[in-house]
Amino acid sequence: MDFSILITNFWSLALDGIVVGAIYALVSLGYTLVYGVLRLINFAHSEIFMIGTMVVYFVVGLFGFTGYEDPLPLYKFIGMFLLFAVAAAVVSGLAAVVLEIVAYRRLRNMGASRLSSLISAIGASFFLVEVFRKISDSKNLDFPRLINKDPFFTWGTLYLSADKVLVIVGATIIFIVLNAIIHHTKLGLGIRAVSQDERTSILKGVNVNRIISYTFLLGGVLAGVGSAFYMVFYETTKANVGFLVGISAFTAAVLGGIGNVKGALYGSFALGLFQQYTSAVLGYNWRDVVTFAVLVLVLLIKPTGLFGEALQKARV
Repeated sequence: MDFSILITNFWSLALDGIVVGAIYALVSLGYTLVYGVLRLINFAHSEIFMIGTMVVYFVVGLFGFTGYEDPLPLYKFIGMFLLFAVAAAVVSGLAAVVLEIVAYRRLRNMGASRLSSLISAIGASFFLVEVFRKISDSKNLDFPRLINKDPFFTWGTLYLSADKVLVIVGATIIFIVLNAIIHHTKLGLGIRAVSQDERTSILKGVNVNRIISYTFLLGGVLAGVGSAFYMVFYETTKANVGFLVGISAFTAAVLGGIGNVKGALYGSFALGLFQQYTSAVLGYNWRDVVTFAVLVLVLLIKPTGLFGEALQKARV
């Protein structure tokens, strides 16, 4: 253990933790929204994120970028980013809706147990990973550096670069928009109604199947946007990239209190910071071990998460 690295790079690690936490939050919100409505952990959600990264990679490839070009001017990069972020959001959102129809809806209409839905989710996850493993020939796909990552502001060991600012500012805008959707739109009202009481919602005329599809769509769109930020920041993807990101995002959702949107946000930032600090002390190879340890400890000690709400009341 080397605590000197933690002390020396404390603020730099904190900034990186916030950036990573913002990416986790965009994925963990998908877990939280689906659980809030269906009381179901959608373990295939990590592959929806993976599909988004693949879309980003292929869209950029269509424009002939190979990784040997100089970074784009800021105005050109913003246009390119909006293009592949929207493409990833659309494809991931549609993939999430198809996943709900194929893997969950039939079982739900049959009154199958949650265990059956869980098994279906795991099967769908394996299927998607193997499909994209074949498409990518099991290779790591390197993303070209489209934006200049040289620091433009430094303070001690802390430095700001364009990619970090993009993730923080972009994710903040997404969170504000999501909050507005949930609390100030008819869709948000329907999501909250079904989350609170599905049977009463049906009696009130709510189309539950439509609300569930929209919830999957919303979660998929968030994962797709998160995949665009991930590709700009990490610049690589592969067929199983969603596994470790999904574990971290799910841990963040459980840490904050699964079923609670604000809990997913706070849990994601807390986990991102904790990962960065422990990686500095123990080494980067321990990061995923630490994440799994956090998940186990939360489930053993405080399974309702940081906010301490009963799972039945932890709603969006």
